[in-house]
Amino acid sequence: MNEILTLLKPRLWSIKNRNIGEKKDRTWIKLLALGIMGALLWAIIFSVSLRMLGYLRGIPEVGDIIAIKLLSMLLITSLALLIFSSLLTSLTGMYLARDLHLVHSMPVSSRSIFISRWIDSTAESSWMVNIYVFPIFLAYGIAYGSPFYYYPLTIAAMIILSCIASSISAALVMTAVMIIPANRMKTIFVFFGLFLFLILYIAFRLLKPELLVDPDVFVNTLLYLKDLQTPASPFLPSTWAFDTIKGAMKGLLPEASLNLAILASFAAALFLFVAYVSGLFYFKGFSKTQTGSVRIFKEFSRIDSFFKFLPGPIRAFTLKEIKVFFRDQTQWSQLFLIAGLVIIYIYNFKVLPIERSPIRTFYLQNLLSFLNMGLALFVLTAITARFAYPAVSLEGDAWWLVKSAPIRLSHFLWIKFFIYFFPLLILTEILIIVTNLFLDVTPFMMILLTFTVLLMVPGVVSLGIGMGAAFADFKTENPAQAITSIGGILFMVLSAAYIILIIIIEAGPVYSLFMSDIRGQALGLFEWAWISSSFIIVFFLGILAIVLPMRYGQKGLSGD
Repeated sequence: MNEILTLLKPRLWSIKNRNIGEKKDRTWIKLLALGIMGALLWAIIFSVSLRMLGYLRGIPEVGDIIAIKLLSMLLITSLALLIFSSLLTSLTGMYLARDLHLVHSMPVSSRSIFISRWIDSTAESSWMVNIYVFPIFLAYGIAYGSPFYYYPLTIAAMIILSCIASSISAALVMTAVMIIPANRMKTIFVFFGLFLFLILYIAFRLLKPELLVDPDVFVNTLLYLKDLQTPASPFLPSTWAFDTIKGAMKGLLPEASLNLAILASFAAALFLFVAYVSGLFYFKGFSKTQTGSVRIFKEFSRIDSFFKFLPGPIRAFTLKEIKVFFRDQTQWSQLFLIAGLVIIYIYNFKVLPIERSPIRTFYLQNLLSFLNMGLALFVLTAITARFAYPAVSLEGDAWWLVKSAPIRLSHFLWIKFFIYFFPLLILTEILIIVTNLFLDVTPFMMILLTFTVLLMVPGVVSLGIGMGAAFADFKTENPAQAITSIGGILFMVLSAAYIILIIIIEAGPVYSLFMSDIRGQALGLFEWAWISSSFIIVFFLGILAIVLPMRYGQKGLSGD
């Protein structure tokens, strides 16, 4: 344990001393802004969850069953997210970190190094997931009037579930490193991309979301209710966590304690197995990573001709950005995962049995399409956080070359902006248009949502580039870790607030226009003035969301 604690101390010191060199006032301002934004998002998740549970509990017979089913879905999804998050942090922390050469030269065992890195990876990959699912658990506790021990047991179950996810990821990482040739180390991300897509699809199917909206596939209501109550696989760790939380929520302490003990014993056994295997294979895998890597994508011979219209320095930086992206296999290989997410996202709308809903199909189609815009923009935020936000930090030790280059910082940031803006715009528009085609929405809603997305995508991307520049960390070893910093969290909170604000502003006018079209009634002068002013506000908010973050990022980079 002394060896492990000694190996963990540099990580703790780096967190403690992260803001050394900055003015104390600026540090407190950042922390205060982050705290306010985080608390606001936390409160929104809690209030929405509590209101939804209150509505469901008011539905006789089926409401309580649906609420419990949603809790099961939440835990399966959380386990999948924890595994996804842990895979990249495990690979980087255990095999690609810059300080590993120094650490392995110390008089400590490779097992101690592995365990210390496992602890660091577990904390790094799970803290954000746990923080932002806890308000949902809190809402469940209040809605069901749960006893006091529900809350500590829930926290314990999620911490243990995070440890299980981290152990599974560590085992996968060690296996992949031993299988894939050493000179193709970074192509391991291709393997992870395909694997994550498979796991995500399996987790999605385990949720059986169609059961919540399609009771007509059953012979009668009793069979529908029986299938809703069918538990998930008893071999899934998320099932044990679910049984723990459900038992504590309903005041069944012995049942909750037993399931928590099962969960903890499995986590301990899995960790001991992975720790034992690490003594046999971890150092061998690390040794294999020290050989040179082979690039899958070769140089683009004709790419220069597409950017001849740009001035010299700007063209040079644009080409550099594109080539670096495809040279870095840790970046482009994650496109497999994004492709999987897009397919599942679209498939989710294709299988929705809207015509069987008790709500009129025409209303439901357009309501879902409007809510779908917000969901697609949240997906955009997640992808922007992974690619656009760390774009400036990825300059790394070569940042001094950018500072000394004959190009303005503003031009440098706008190059970053446009490199990511066009692919993300195309991706988001595909999500909106294809899902709206499946929903068969009205032409008015299709045009409105398409143009709204066209206006909001540059704002989200600008927030990513601007906040990433303002909080740039040129010493980062893993782009996935950059988003867990203060600046990364602040970006996600601001982006979520921006999306929610636009949806709130547009909701009233869109409803009025939609209903007037259905009823064939003309709108009055006051209503047209309200609608016009709302869309003008949305337009100007979109402009501000583009300009202000870029200026803030430029100011942060220049040190003013």
